Amino acid sequence: MGEGAESGRVRDEESFPGSDQTHENRWTTTWSYNPPMKGKVGEALSAGDLYVALQPIVNFERREVFGHEALARCKSPLFKEPRALINEALASACMGELGRALRAMAAQSCPRTALFLNLHPAEFNEGWLVRRDDAIFFHDETIYLEITESVPLSHYEHCHGVLREIRGRGISLVVDDLGAGYSNLKYIADLSPEVVKLDRDLIANLRSQTRMHKLVTAIVRLCDDLGAKVVAEGIETIDEMRAVIDTGAHYGQGYLFARPAVPAPMVDWKVLEMRRE
Repeated sequence: MGEGAESGRVRDEESFPGSDQTHENRWTTTWSYNPPMKGKVGEALSAGDLYVALQPIVNFERREVFGHEALARCKSPLFKEPRALINEALASACMGELGRALRAMAAQSCPRTALFLNLHPAEFNEGWLVRRDDAIFFHDETIYLEITESVPLSHYEHCHGVLREIRGRGISLVVDDLGAGYSNLKYIADLSPEVVKLDRDLIANLRSQTRMHKLVTAIVRLCDDLGAKVVAEGIETIDEMRAVIDTGAHYGQGYLFARPAVPAPMVDWKVLEMRRE
């Protein structure tokens, strides 16, 4: 599971289950497994500490929610940072089981909109993802599985068979974090994703009429030519939003619109009224 659209950081401003900021009708559930997941991750799951926070992805042109990204979160102090949860799951060899549990939580907590779900590369080495009873195959709206662009291309080649199988069942593919890590544009041509997400590193302090803006605009045009829609991640300021819209990006995500929360938060649509100076 990915650490979230905001570079894996869990900020104090997020809404957590049980906090003063959480809506009264928050969604909670307890998941059981036979056999149960082992180790500290299994204990956190059994205790009801694991949950998913939802962050909206907005359609700039239509001014509506395109979908929500589900971000793995945990109330246990052991796993306050999502990376700690992932590392423990990897060490305990239960990444596949954790991914399956989080996908089920996400599908139940947000049944009426498209869902963006992060996949860790280790999940391709286990059989959980292709099981026909996985929650992603029963969701009413489109499921977008996010594959991080920072993973070496060799791992993608290993995963092509799994990707073909799940895409054949109607699941869409997202290349995540474009602009970070290996930054290999060949992924887009090879994988033919429906969506490409631009990493926060490309968006931070972005301004129109700059060399970086020209670069991002070229990347958006390339993705468009290859049939992929573009989500700009990590938008935090009005100026960044304006510059992103000027690149031609289709969708935006970030704290400017809404912070991850449970249940899915309302979008601050007033900020889109300031898209022009």
